[in-house]
Amino acid sequence: MPAYWVARSKVIEPVAYKRYTDLVPDIISQYGGKVLARGGEFKILEGTDKFHRFIVIEFPSIDDGEACFNSADYQAAAQNRRDGAGEVDLILVAGGDATT
Repeated sequence: MPAYWVARSKVIEPVAYKRYTDLVPDIISQYGGKVLARGGEFKILEGTDKFHRFIVIEFPSIDDGEACFNSADYQAAAQNRRDGAGEVDLILVAGGDATT
């Protein structure tokens, strides 16, 4: 069953944040990930307007999404934004019908 990274971010330092975003696509693809939405137009229907970038990435399974996040490569790339370049909320959710 597919699983999804669903993230919202706020870019604080664009140059450092770009170092992160330049590395991540190759790392994600190593785990079968596919970017479904990254940036672009959005409308906040409910909740805070704190974040201004939204990302949805599909993985073949929840295990693949978690393995990608926990990989040394991803953690090293994420350090570029964790040093104050951005703020991110990231969840991993399994796809499919929640009633099954």
